[in-house]
Amino acid sequence: MSDLPTYELERVFDAPRGLVWKAWTDPELLPRWYGPKVEMIIHRLEVKPGGLWLGEMKWGDKSNYQRVEYTEVSSPERLVWLHSVSDADWNIISNPVMEDWPRVLLTTVTLEQDGAQTKMRLTWVPHEARDSEIACFAAALKAMDKGWGAGMELLAELLAELQA
Repeated sequence: MSDLPTYELERVFDAPRGLVWKAWTDPELLPRWYGPKVEMIIHRLEVKPGGLWLGEMKWGDKSNYQRVEYTEVSSPERLVWLHSVSDADWNIISNPVMEDWPRVLLTTVTLEQDGAQTKMRLTWVPHEARDSEIACFAAALKAMDKGWGAGMELLAELLAELQA
């Protein structure tokens, strides 16, 4: 798996690990930071192995659906899931905007307590992907910081608000 292109994001939050974990797993908090500049609707959130997170990113009259299946949940330090674009019935589909985008991404989020702060590390790796999907993902690596980075800023603001 090490030969696959991997998106890596590391961030330190001024918040205890339990609170950062809650922001990743609470259906009331998750939509407040995940999916910047869109309305995030959580249709289902079952944070357990085999559980599903079914989310709809909505802007205007358009929607983008995503299906997450958790494969590992180790509270409060590790979440692992298979991340896919889906249709409105939650069937995995090809990305309508990027045809060769991987149908499934293996996502791992780890949280490590460091004094009063929490170190977060997120990785995204194409899962069971075709060569064309791997190439598309590799070509998009540098652009991924924009969306994830904006979400991390919102998450930092939310964590500060929750501790105020």
